Amino acid sequence: MPTVTNKQRVISQIFTGLHKGHKGHGAAAEPEARPVLEQFLYALCREGVTREKADQAFRFLRERFFDWNEIRVSSVREVEEAFAGFPQPDVRAQRLIDFLQEVFETTFSFDLDPLHKKGLKQAAKQLSRYQAANDYAVAWVIQQSLGGHAIPLDVPTLRVLRRLGLIETDQGDMEALRASVEHLIPKIRGPLFSELVSALAAEYCWEEKPHCGACPMASACPSAQTASDSPAPSRSGRPKPR
Repeated sequence: MPTVTNKQRVISQIFTGLHKGHKGHGAAAEPEARPVLEQFLYALCREGVTREKADQAFRFLRERFFDWNEIRVSSVREVEEAFAGFPQPDVRAQRLIDFLQEVFETTFSFDLDPLHKKGLKQAAKQLSRYQAANDYAVAWVIQQSLGGHAIPLDVPTLRVLRRLGLIETDQGDMEALRASVEHLIPKIRGPLFSELVSALAAEYCWEEKPHCGACPMASACPSAQTASDSPAPSRSGRPKPR
């Protein structure tokens, strides 16, 4: 496992070499001013997919339905149209409906902005009580809306960080994993870091057959180096040309 110094070198390369090839993600990394409720809903769209796909789904929800209440009383089938091409679109739609229903039942509104007046710890605790919440959604809202330092970790992000050696491969406690990453990333650069790693996962660091040869992080990635060091398949079984 790389030392802290080596991890910092890898992170520096993410912000220099990787950012150089993804200039469009610089502006996108600035937290967008959305109400707390909308940031949570966006997190449900964003987890596990690219920003482009999440933006498309969130825009569909805003344009197809009159307001959040209409989504709350809609069927899963109607809402899951927003998640066409997503893994398990019905599950994602159900979480979104359930979240809106629970917020409405507890606040009789669709306003979670009073959380700004609570401390970060208390706000995070309250958000985590919602059945639709998970560590990713809560961390996303903290980072994007509540001004705290949190790095949301979804499956693609974890895959990249493990392959780069930035987190332990056998560590499963999400809170501990997130804390270890947050210790390495300055708060001001957290949103950009999340965007760059997400883009890396989508464009190169696929679950199966990652495109290591073209990846801008290949020189710093232990997994890519292991792959390149693997011996080529033996050709001894092939008949010699005559």
